[in-house]
Amino acid sequence: MLVGLGVLTACGGGGGGSSGGGEGTVRMSLTDAPACYEHVYVTVDQVRVHESGAADTDDGGWVDIPLAAPQRIDLLTLTNGVLAELGQASLPAGAYSQIRLVLADNPASAPYANAIVRAGDITGTEIPLKTPSAQRSGLKLNTHLQVEADQVLDVVLDFDACKSIVTAGNSGNYLLKPVIAVIPLVGTAGEAVEGYVAPAMAADATVSVQQGSVVVKSTAPDAATGKFVLSPVPAGDYTLVVSAPGRATAIVTGVPVTTAARTALNAASAPIDPPMSAMATADGSVTVEPVPDDGIDATVRALQLLTSGVTLEIAAQPVDADTGAYAFALPLAAPVTAGYAPTLAFSADSAVASDYRLEASVPGEAPQTVDVTLTAAGATTPFGFGP
Repeated sequence: MLVGLGVLTACGGGGGGSSGGGEGTVRMSLTDAPACYEHVYVTVDQVRVHESGAADTDDGGWVDIPLAAPQRIDLLTLTNGVLAELGQASLPAGAYSQIRLVLADNPASAPYANAIVRAGDITGTEIPLKTPSAQRSGLKLNTHLQVEADQVLDVVLDFDACKSIVTAGNSGNYLLKPVIAVIPLVGTAGEAVEGYVAPAMAADATVSVQQGSVVVKSTAPDAATGKFVLSPVPAGDYTLVVSAPGRATAIVTGVPVTTAARTALNAASAPIDPPMSAMATADGSVTVEPVPDDGIDATVRALQLLTSGVTLEIAAQPVDADTGAYAFALPLAAPVTAGYAPTLAFSADSAVASDYRLEASVPGEAPQTVDVTLTAAGATTPFGFGP
């Protein structure tokens, strides 16, 4: 994981401490990764920070980031580098280890504070998102923020809507179990990657940058031009992954990100345009014993191990909370790879065509993995956790 990159968690972390010596400013924004729905609405009611990762909501020491009013935000408008500003506050310089993102309660009828509209639903019918009772006090984000005197610390909450919404097939409900990364930035002009995919594939494509098979930032390209902007991305070296239905996966290794300027990967005249590919289904289910009261809380990832030894996430999703079911459509063709260079030269990594590693994880348990080689008939892989 990246230093300074926090994620949503359900358990307490270590305490922080104020270093004294003046005040700094924290400025909060919200962004989103690509989502699997037509619309995903959340209403932010309050944002709070605390120096201790173990602090409860009733403890002293919280600093509230003031919002002029609760903000109802469609997360699907926050892609390609677009941010929604939440608010800012001055606070003592020092280390802070916890953020609480408090969402408004849903009313009895639409428009709901927190809701989805299913993909392809042109009627715009809103389906309310149910929030587990443990999150009524706010979504707890353990993080590591260092606020310096007389400086502005920009903190971006990267809300991955696709991974955060869990279906409950038997009940027809949709549950909100947020996956949020906390990305702190300090006065940076760069920390972004931009480029182009072929417009013919842009409407259904996903572009991400990864480190160690962990997606740090992802986005959906502009459907008309194919342009993508991955921002913010903390400085470092990354692997860029482009995926789309009916296409081989395209991969660019060694992509540098600096604080000085944006990394321009390619021009519109030379878009990333991976070859066509047949798709196959990798599916199965995850069982957990005993079954938690609020349903099965598990995530499955489809990973690909390149011949170079690099492991990448190709797809990921939470399982159905009632049935534990999951399903991916994955390309059978070999991924195409290129090293970062002024001109990207892709070649097929034929040795790993159709080879994937499925990884299932549940809170408090070690992940389980199974390697599969897909055929046109697909592959079914069950996972089981518990005694």
